[in-house]
Amino acid sequence: MPAVVRGGRRQSAGQPPKRAAAPKSGGRGRAPKNAPRNAPGVPGKMAVLGRMDMSPRAVIIAIVAGVVVLGGVLATGARAERIGNSLSNGVDGATAAMGLKLTQVDIRGSSPEANAAIRRAIAVTADQPMTSLDLDVIRQRVEQVGWVKEARVVRLLPDRLVVQVIEHDRLAVWQSGGRNFVVDGKGQVIDGADAGRYPNLPLVVGAGANETASEILPLIAERPRLQSRVEAMVRVDNRRWNLLLKDGGLIQLPATEQEAALIRLDALDQRERLLELGFARIDLRTPEELAVRRSDSAT
Repeated sequence: MPAVVRGGRRQSAGQPPKRAAAPKSGGRGRAPKNAPRNAPGVPGKMAVLGRMDMSPRAVIIAIVAGVVVLGGVLATGARAERIGNSLSNGVDGATAAMGLKLTQVDIRGSSPEANAAIRRAIAVTADQPMTSLDLDVIRQRVEQVGWVKEARVVRLLPDRLVVQVIEHDRLAVWQSGGRNFVVDGKGQVIDGADAGRYPNLPLVVGAGANETASEILPLIAERPRLQSRVEAMVRVDNRRWNLLLKDGGLIQLPATEQEAALIRLDALDQRERLLELGFARIDLRTPEELAVRRSDSAT
């Protein structure tokens, strides 16, 4: 049978017509209008969540970032309010939920007499979040206590606060205006110190005695025989010292060259055993001279 020609294309009458090729999947052409937007059974939001990276690596990175933020807050003295009150409250609440709550305060280096005042100055509460503790503020409050010369505040996770203090040295008891005060090495009065609790401290008396006690006391301490017999050291006209002895004797020191005068007294005591025998008065005010008036009971 002869071939049939239609529309310029020759087709064999014995061959069936070719089927049109199906469109390729994955192409960039637009989807048919009647095609569904999402796969059956997968809502749009779930499809978005399905594309989020929830791999173990992402989880580890998120945890490490949280630890770094917490460590930064702890290392800077918990000044989280600088970032914002909302973030501070969030961090405090989170750390408290993790068990980082204050349960113990250790005060080290303090005397029993000063301990109560130091504890009041710390001013923290039980179960307070550890990140809410401002270490600098606590240290400043503690150093305002009269006893304290220096303080160091350390936070020990998960629940301890350690306050290490160095107290002022107790140099002497200063008697002025009929009252007794405890003074430190610089002559400053230690607020809150009860002089009655320090009977072994040397007693200095008079105006200016507190400020100059650090000059005379080492000279007396170098002479144990004399030191054991001294009852008090009296400042005279804020220029010189009189030493009052327990047996009623009086030693008058010069305004200058006090150590030289005490050396002369040592020499006399070695020759005459003067401190043991007793005397009413020894006048050392004139250089190179020494006047002794024996007591009535001296033999």
